[in-house]
Amino acid sequence: MASTLAAGADTLRAALTGQLVTPESSEYDDVRRVWNADTDGHPAVIVRCESDADVVAAIGFARDAGLEIAVRGGGHSIAGMSTVDDGLVIDLSLMNSVQVDPAARRVKVGGGALLSDVDAAAQKHGLAAPAGMISHTGVAGLTLGGGLGWLTRTAGLSIDNLVSVRLVTAAGQVVRAAADENPELFWAVRGGGGNFGVVTQFEFRLHEVGPNIRFAMLFYGQEQAAEMFRLGREVLADLPRQFTLLMAATDAPAAPFVPEQFHNQRGYAILLADVSPEEEGSEAHDQVVARIREQLPPLFDTVGPMPFVELQKLSDERTAWGHYCYEKSANFTELSDEVIEILVAQAPLRTSPLSMFLMVRLDGAYSDVPDSDTAFGGTRTPQFGVFITGVSLEYEEMATDRDWVRSCWQALQPHAIGIGSYVNAMSEFEDDRVRASYGEKYPRLARIKAEYDPQNVFHRNQNILPG
Repeated sequence: MASTLAAGADTLRAALTGQLVTPESSEYDDVRRVWNADTDGHPAVIVRCESDADVVAAIGFARDAGLEIAVRGGGHSIAGMSTVDDGLVIDLSLMNSVQVDPAARRVKVGGGALLSDVDAAAQKHGLAAPAGMISHTGVAGLTLGGGLGWLTRTAGLSIDNLVSVRLVTAAGQVVRAAADENPELFWAVRGGGGNFGVVTQFEFRLHEVGPNIRFAMLFYGQEQAAEMFRLGREVLADLPRQFTLLMAATDAPAAPFVPEQFHNQRGYAILLADVSPEEEGSEAHDQVVARIREQLPPLFDTVGPMPFVELQKLSDERTAWGHYCYEKSANFTELSDEVIEILVAQAPLRTSPLSMFLMVRLDGAYSDVPDSDTAFGGTRTPQFGVFITGVSLEYEEMATDRDWVRSCWQALQPHAIGIGSYVNAMSEFEDDRVRASYGEKYPRLARIKAEYDPQNVFHRNQNILPG
């Protein structure tokens, strides 16, 4: 088997414009590494693609050799689906081009690009594509699962701004999907994950944002926690959609803007970003900050302008490459006193100073899109989302906080909207949770899966079984 594989690999290498990496290659350990240290895959073959033809060749080789396929965009899958043991990785990291058309407010993005690549290119023109909150995330994985971020209330999810994709199917066909071409496939890739093929190019609508936005962080102690969540709930009730307000259980960083006596202190924070045009002035932002300060004075705060690209990097260091990570999420119709009580009780139980939970409000532009318009795994009714994330530099510490994430999620379940959740925040893809996330959309997704991938070649994802 090994000799047959080696012979086939030589033929594949000759056909590629990109690179073929095997365990014998000097760069193998660097290339196989992915973001989450909790995942340590050892693939038999890595194909670093530079073209659609390379992707077609890699799929054909893997199918002929009987190798399991993993698709890697940014390598940021928290569930470890960007790699595989003894199989083949289709690595798109070299296909990371970003082409901005400022007049049309469109951007074409390669399947291996990172959010930072798109942010940097679009911000040269004062534009942005709605994306996530960690800039070293891959565009592909984030988008295919939905794409929540700082611009969600203002401009919707990443998939709500997707114009078209170019995709290589399990049969090796290169197809375009858009509203006017393969519309069922286009519906499916907007939320249905990597189930239907390898997306090698995305096209997004862009929005006027930046280059600077208005930002505030207000930090509170444990004794202020419940009151902070109740105040955040009150402020969010009538907050214009130009604002994103997040509430977090987190440790204060040892940063210059933090008074030294609060460095590394365990606590809670309100994060407020106003992405309205700079020329509109800061009056609305100042009023919101003043209201929060007056009703609940923080231990310290930092308020001022911030480049949009820096806002996008705000969580980069906390979630850097090489950290151990584990995450679960849950959604709630309302932020009830009972939910607040659970969050306040659970937050101090985390061990690692990097572990945290983050609460976001999903409404505004998020709720403008009808549920049926995309395959997104969740409803578009206004709601709250909680992301419980264990992060550590140490394996043993991560084992403890993995239990913390699970117990916190379990404690919240009686108040959550079912067991389904945002698929990009699943560290395990249990079939019942995947089905619950997609709900009534699942049978339609299964039919489309059967058309484009009847043998379930692409199953290292939030897998949808062919109908």
